Amino acid sequence: MTRVPVASLTLSSVSYSPDLRILDVEFRSHSVYRYFDVSPDIYHKLMAADSKGRFFNASVRNCFPYQEIIHSSVCAASAG
Repeated sequence: MTRVPVASLTLSSVSYSPDLRILDVEFRSHSVYRYFDVSPDIYHKLMAADSKGRFFNASVRNCFPYQEIIHSSVCAASAG
């Protein structure tokens, strides 16, 4: 699945597999969560929403089984 950047203050990118009904959401914090059994309709509504973060919070978060798949910290390299 290829992540697509989205215009959102909360979300950074989204990918979806209609065959597996899996939605991956990358947040601005760089955490990535995988949501299971998400219908294509929910994915299309998310992508069409004026506020993707608001739609996500109302219609995806806590509505589907999920797991965190990536959490990476952004580290600044110090010049020495």
